[in-house]
Amino acid sequence: MKRTLITLALALAGIWAGPLHAQARQLVLGISEGTSGGLDHAQVMTKYQGLAEIIGRAAKAKVSVVFAREFKQLEDGMQTGRFDFVMARPSDYPARGMRDYGYSYIASTQPDGQCLIIVPKGSTLKSLDDIKGKRIALPEKIAYMSRFCAAELRDKGILIEKENVQFVREQAAVGFYLSNKFADVGGVASYSGVAKKWEKEGNRILHKSVAQPYFPLVAHQRIKPEQIKAIQAELLAMPNNEVGKEVLQRIGVEQFDTSSESRMRDLLKWLKV
Repeated sequence: MKRTLITLALALAGIWAGPLHAQARQLVLGISEGTSGGLDHAQVMTKYQGLAEIIGRAAKAKVSVVFAREFKQLEDGMQTGRFDFVMARPSDYPARGMRDYGYSYIASTQPDGQCLIIVPKGSTLKSLDDIKGKRIALPEKIAYMSRFCAAELRDKGILIEKENVQFVREQAAVGFYLSNKFADVGGVASYSGVAKKWEKEGNRILHKSVAQPYFPLVAHQRIKPEQIKAIQAELLAMPNNEVGKEVLQRIGVEQFDTSSESRMRDLLKWLKV
């Protein structure tokens, strides 16, 4: 009895590193919605709390949500191991977590992400070959989607460094450039606001790229393989129950996919970063 009381006291004081102390540690889910999210910390916590509870139930631990507003904060959180889980877009950050910081793949979301090559209504361009020599609008040069579109075009024989490319600050500006005839063709993400309304406004999608994992979820190496398997099972089951459906709807995805690990590991090679 005396030994039990001493052990409990040491655990509560944070001195003893045994099972009770480890179990008491709260896990952290780092969330990044990229530069297009527009939410504050409280809104992100509310939006993803249901997902954190599902992950926590599977991992048998309490999981709290932390909003990584800046990419530097996201990268630092992975590099230092502050984040036990990371769910982020753009996808190259979780991919770097896997390559550089020892994180393990859990899942990505559906639908996948694509680069859409778009043209305005009235455009005479019919194929990718037709865009050579034309004015191409892309998001800023360092942006994930610019690299994504560049990789797709490279695979199709079009090198953007040899083309007349105008880099703009954000994807919304790509649509503006095309609509106002400042550019002939543009590249945007399939999940962007521009893409979602482009065809509805009478414009055209000239080409859809290869699909790549979207909004991936990865885990720090301290998360055990059996915990990852349990989390994957819970994520896959979400469309089959009301709570899961509500959480998916709240975070804006259709479902989770646990089969894209190889594509995640190849993503940075494809982007050449």
